[in-house]
Amino acid sequence: MSRLARRIGPALALLALLAAAPAAAEEPYYHPPITSEESFARQLIEGPPAGKADREGFVTLVTRAQLDAPANPTFSLFAKGGDSDRLYMIALSDDEFRTLHRARAVLAQLTYNLRSTSFFREQGLAVDATFFDILQLLGFESLVVSDGVGWAHRIDFE
Repeated sequence: MSRLARRIGPALALLALLAAAPAAAEEPYYHPPITSEESFARQLIEGPPAGKADREGFVTLVTRAQLDAPANPTFSLFAKGGDSDRLYMIALSDDEFRTLHRARAVLAQLTYNLRSTSFFREQGLAVDATFFDILQLLGFESLVVSDGVGWAHRIDFE
């Protein structure tokens, strides 16, 4: 074996292992490792099956609203996965999602904004539906909320 092969052989073996890692391994690229998890299993809203275009459209709608607002966005929302079925919500400043409780407050604000839409009013859900309900209706498999520094919380939709 050549001297070069002996030197780069272990590095090539490591690259091969990393390339064969499961898709979930990409998550730390967007946020710190998952530090807590929960499941959301309620089926409050039924509707036609949603697809990738629906999920991408939702993320685009929220992002456009943030960019059109007078203040700078405080978090980034984006969808990943082959079907754009994993949603990520990452804080853009050190103060925004300092704790999971603060992140949940932002999720509550999003819930109240969605409840005011004609869709929720027409469905008679303006009091009961949550942000999680709409994400589940759109076919998202999970939502990861993170401060982008030290913690990440995943909600799996069942």
